[in-house]
Amino acid sequence: MKRQPLVTAFAASLLLCGTTLAMAQDAPVQAPKATFRSTVDVVSVAAVVRDKRGRFATGLTKEDFVVREAGAKRDILQFQADTDAPVRLALLFDVSGSMRLADRLEASRQAARYVLGALRLGAAADEAAVFSFDMNLQSLQPFTADAAAIETALSRVMPYGQTSLYDAIAQTARQVADTRPGDPHRRAVVVFTDGLDTSSLLTPEQVSAIASEIDVPVYVVTVVSPSEREDSETSDAPDSPLRTLAQWTGGDLYVTSAPAHESVAARRIVDELRHQYVLAFQASPASGWHALDVSTRDRDLAVRARHGYAAGTRAGSN
Repeated sequence: MKRQPLVTAFAASLLLCGTTLAMAQDAPVQAPKATFRSTVDVVSVAAVVRDKRGRFATGLTKEDFVVREAGAKRDILQFQADTDAPVRLALLFDVSGSMRLADRLEASRQAARYVLGALRLGAAADEAAVFSFDMNLQSLQPFTADAAAIETALSRVMPYGQTSLYDAIAQTARQVADTRPGDPHRRAVVVFTDGLDTSSLLTPEQVSAIASEIDVPVYVVTVVSPSEREDSETSDAPDSPLRTLAQWTGGDLYVTSAPAHESVAARRIVDELRHQYVLAFQASPASGWHALDVSTRDRDLAVRARHGYAAGTRAGSN
């Protein structure tokens, strides 16, 4: 089992973002400052589209979408519509001391089992990995389609220590993004936590920028008791830090206090990853952070996608 200090995630992130994003939905976007990085010719963005009833909007074409970068319309060069894509998930468990309370860790394990139950493991193409974190990120099971190996890893998730929640999300997102060119899997990080962070070096805004830039959605499943649900900082408030972090990456937050909540969250997460539109456009030649807005011409449809990307020249260039 491999432990990786979360300060590594912080140091790596500083290569790409030195300041925070303005996360309030009604406030102007203030981008993280990005230093020079490898040139990206084409930017791809995965988008989930739902109608007013929350159903997936299928059958859309390239002409139905509008991509704007800092307000300017961008031409969509490539387009792909998925209705049954293979999925690769990193299951990230909070093992801080607070997870001992009220059987939160066991509830998190059960929530993860619902997610695994929605995957097609074994002979199918879906894969999952298991990570845990307190002050450090620990790999308990690399990506695999072996359901028994994943279940064994879940049994090794034990609570202790403080919480570096945001640092762990950033580092795990980078590992999920490290994949083969042309890999068809739709990737995501699913975090199981009580939502408390006591020691992260990164802010939610910085983590949002990191995950958005590499197009890895973050889904957060918070496990609380029914009495805690109303008062938790991870409540359903639209401006809660974890909800904003998740939605800026193209993911979402689910507050769970009963098995029924966990089951619904699991199905929605996996279904969203299978039903995605992927849009590609020419990257900006200007280095730095570029804000994105993806919408459809039909105002009755809601689109969720990452909110930006970083572009630039190769390290050492000017």
